[in-house]
Amino acid sequence: MAVSVYDAYTGQTRDVKTLSGGEKFNASLCLALGMADVIQAYEGGISIETMFIDEGFGSLDEESLTKAVDALIDLQKSGRFIGVISHVQELKNAMPAVLEVTKQKDGCSQTRFLVK
Repeated sequence: MAVSVYDAYTGQTRDVKTLSGGEKFNASLCLALGMADVIQAYEGGISIETMFIDEGFGSLDEESLTKAVDALIDLQKSGRFIGVISHVQELKNAMPAVLEVTKQKDGCSQTRFLVK
């Protein structure tokens, strides 16, 4: 399937191969969120209330990271559960609640739930 992205800054359509890492992540996030909305709209009774996003935030600059976090928090406020898996400290600091998993020296993992 060929996918193109409309670049509002240049007014041009771009092949996804020309996107930077951060642009690819933003496009992927938008596509996933949009597909969830379309599925809910066209498949009566289906409700997608939970979404997990695994990594990708490390490729974003500070402004893009802030916008992505704001969008995810808005989704959470609308009733969706958004789980984010990331090593980006700024993202962890911005989240209202964090399940922190830390690998110990003995190979086991320790978890802590932090609510701000």
